[in-house]
Amino acid sequence: MASAARTVRSKATPGKGHPQSQPISTRPELSLIKGGRSDDRSVAEGARKVLSWTRNRGTPMMHILVAVIFLSASMFGSLMLRTQMIQNSFEATRVQNSISNLTQDVQDDQNQLDQLQASLPDKAQELGMQPQQGLNSIDLQGYQAPPTDVTGGQQ
Repeated sequence: MASAARTVRSKATPGKGHPQSQPISTRPELSLIKGGRSDDRSVAEGARKVLSWTRNRGTPMMHILVAVIFLSASMFGSLMLRTQMIQNSFEATRVQNSISNLTQDVQDDQNQLDQLQASLPDKAQELGMQPQQGLNSIDLQGYQAPPTDVTGGQQ
């Protein structure tokens, strides 16, 4: 028992609920990119492709341009900050080395001064000087200032 396939044939026009044509798709169309990386493309051709891509997209060209400018400025700013940090690092190292050298010079001078002070009593004895014996003191209890004249000078 073979049954025949059923088909529906109607001469009626489709109703309003059933449109005849398919709705237009809002999805982007795929396109084939010829060449790949091995072909040398000019900058103008690349720019033309970017422009056609942005015109077909919902994103306006201005948004893409602002994004590219922002990314370029960020990269340039980052490069400048890194360069400045490296310069500051070298400057700090140079100053630290200079401080170390100056500190060493001060220590050398202090050692030389200590040696000279230690040799001072020996040099004094070579010149015939005698070390002080006992204490010397000055009593200023009875001190009177010399008389002064009217002009403020001494007589």
